[in-house]
Amino acid sequence: MEAVRIANCAGWLWDRFSGLRDALEGPVDVVTGDYLAEPTLRQLALERGKDPSLGYARSFLAQFTDAVDLLVERRAKLVVDAGGLNPAGLAVECRRVIAEAGHTLVVAHVEGDDVHGRLGEFGPLPHLDDGRPLANWGHEPGTANAYLGGWGITAALAAGADVVVTGRVTDASLTTGVAAWWHGWGPEDWDPLAGAVAAAHVIECGPQATGGNFSGFTSVPRVDDLGYPIAEIAADGTAVITKHDTAGGTVTTDTVIAQLLYEIQGPTYLNPDVTVDLTDVTVTQAGPDRVSLTGVRGTPPSPTTKLAVTAPGGFESSVSFYATGLDLEAKAALLTTHVERITAGLDLSLLRIDRIGAPVQDPPDQWAAAQQILVTAQARDRSQVGAERFIAPLTGLFLPGYPGLYVTPLKVAAPVVEYWPSLVPTEALDHEVVLADGSRLPVKDTPVRADFAGQPASVPAPVGGIFPTTMRAPLGYVAHGRCGDKGGNSNIGFWPVGAPDEDLAERRWQWLRAAISEQRIRNLYREAADARIERHEFPGLRAVHLVVHGVLGKGASSNGRPDIAGKAIAEFLRARYVEIPEELL
Repeated sequence: MEAVRIANCAGWLWDRFSGLRDALEGPVDVVTGDYLAEPTLRQLALERGKDPSLGYARSFLAQFTDAVDLLVERRAKLVVDAGGLNPAGLAVECRRVIAEAGHTLVVAHVEGDDVHGRLGEFGPLPHLDDGRPLANWGHEPGTANAYLGGWGITAALAAGADVVVTGRVTDASLTTGVAAWWHGWGPEDWDPLAGAVAAAHVIECGPQATGGNFSGFTSVPRVDDLGYPIAEIAADGTAVITKHDTAGGTVTTDTVIAQLLYEIQGPTYLNPDVTVDLTDVTVTQAGPDRVSLTGVRGTPPSPTTKLAVTAPGGFESSVSFYATGLDLEAKAALLTTHVERITAGLDLSLLRIDRIGAPVQDPPDQWAAAQQILVTAQARDRSQVGAERFIAPLTGLFLPGYPGLYVTPLKVAAPVVEYWPSLVPTEALDHEVVLADGSRLPVKDTPVRADFAGQPASVPAPVGGIFPTTMRAPLGYVAHGRCGDKGGNSNIGFWPVGAPDEDLAERRWQWLRAAISEQRIRNLYREAADARIERHEFPGLRAVHLVVHGVLGKGASSNGRPDIAGKAIAEFLRARYVEIPEELL
């Protein structure tokens, strides 16, 4: 059969309103949309607590209402995880929108991910990173959702659905479920399924695949108007990543590599439907804005799938101070003294003081002379970080503070989401498709599974060749970078900046794989000095990949860092000066 053309229209809950319409601006067979993250489910739980009919991504419903006519005109299918905690409720709303628009699309939804009422059935549920049992968490779970695979989506499409709404499935399941339906794959078609997972991983974050969040963004055309990516997935699982001709941005080997290295844990990428081996993955420029993706291999999946538990974690407030000009160390020290005095009697679970930026020498204006000092606090009791006891005393430091002090409250007693990742047996989940007439189709996942043996051992960095002269320069002069978050861990990937000829490209790669060692990262990244670091290589991508454990604390939803998800770590490291062979610059 011909390749299935799958466009993605959303990478998070508040992706742009026009996303669905943009994804449909050219020929596609199916549109997918990924709206969920771990903190998102807690946010949806708060909305459902106020109104039981909610709990789904209302942002998607607005997009759908805007673009349903175009969806019908294109004769495309639509598969989204926007159902969140209430896929049945969103399915009802979609049917209402379809009827009001005068159409007759068939809507089905997928259930089985929500196991909040069943946590006692799964044993101790140890934390994925430190092994502590859930009973020692100290928080009362508010949501608990297992990551489903794509076979429910496949079954819904096979039953005639035009629109499929799911709750928590893996990001890749949206695409693999579609590809399996289109090509008629079975649960043991490991290589095609693995190829679809890799393609899904590239497109799941929308315009990141067309130049967004890309270290080479200055060379991206129409970077202010990035289009959404399309995966053309063939029957053997190989794929071409592209975009509509009218869309901004670009699709190159670099933009695809950047997304392949985003938020992975190494060459082995786990999915409920297949274990993906990315060791030999290769990307090739197949034409303007067309990149082929090959070399992906698959093996049976693990018998477990990830479980995301969230809980109310208290409240967070933050105040931004600014220090200007001279004596910054003394100014920061005085502010710290005031903060310690003000918070001494408060019952806080977290207090951070982060200094952001540094003034330039002989600054041309006031703002170039400034440094931000961010004070962040968390507490179980709202009053401990509220306006009266925390915000007002801090913002009242004008008179006793350092010279030039000015201040802005940024966050006042905002809810904190605690996050707990664990694993549950896939076979214990009640994976079902619910059709428009209310009938239910049990979903049969693959019966063939294999225990996860762990990531391949880190490859020692080889000698990078003989380079007679070097100079100190930013690492980013010769290396692209991309990073992401997995709970409290950060993953970071580096690959050579494009060279005018193959010989220079290969020499840059050989130097890079020698230069990016675990110890080098510890030396460059102070927060990682004592962290456990895993290092991997992707020869087909000419990339070095690292997982730095624990640098993001408890995870993006509750660590209190200014950069909560570690989105800028790679750019920080690219700015660090290292000795680089002059002939590679």
